[in-house]
Amino acid sequence: MSPGRGVRYPGDMSVEQGLITAQHYRYIAERAQREDSFLEALRRDALAAGIPAISIGPIQAAFIQILLRTAGAKEVVEVGTLAGYSAIAMARALPDDGRVRTIDIEPKHARFAEDKVAASDVPGKVEVHVGAGVDVLKTFDDDSADAAFIDADKGGYPAYLEECVRIVRKGGLIMVDNAFGFGQILYDAPTDPEVAAVRAFNDALGEDERVDGMIVPFGDGMWVGALR
Repeated sequence: MSPGRGVRYPGDMSVEQGLITAQHYRYIAERAQREDSFLEALRRDALAAGIPAISIGPIQAAFIQILLRTAGAKEVVEVGTLAGYSAIAMARALPDDGRVRTIDIEPKHARFAEDKVAASDVPGKVEVHVGAGVDVLKTFDDDSADAAFIDADKGGYPAYLEECVRIVRKGGLIMVDNAFGFGQILYDAPTDPEVAAVRAFNDALGEDERVDGMIVPFGDGMWVGALR
């Protein structure tokens, strides 16, 4: 056991007392970086184009940007492009020669994202790859990225993680979205069919000795970890 881990000191606030409520979240949101007009319009346009409204939100995007800047990330891999919101947000946190390689299996999503990237302030910093996540990831070299963000089909998470552990350098960031299973992770009888896959993935990642990580309660919960 690491020094201090699992030790309770007098005066410590209990976990229950420290739980984040909706009021806390609103308090955080009011003091976080605001969503700009481009990303706000992107979300509207994506909805009008029939792309599911399941991308990360402004608060989570701002948090990811802080993580990337703190880590000094230059190369990022993303599984699950959707409309390109997260890819553009992450690219903005990278240096001028930085790059986000983002993957989506849906050609419609990829085309929409490519158009939005071209119109953004980071047109040369995002590469959109079309294809199955694992197939595309296998074409990326070992240790060729500083961070990975996984936000795709939940049943594929274990396979995506395996590839990202190979691709991301030691000490690099591993971020995985939807750790709260669309808000149903604690339900006795969840209605979303992917909740079981999320639960299994959470349990496995929590025991994975290659990653020092924890779930951060932003959005639908996000794993944030560093590769050992």
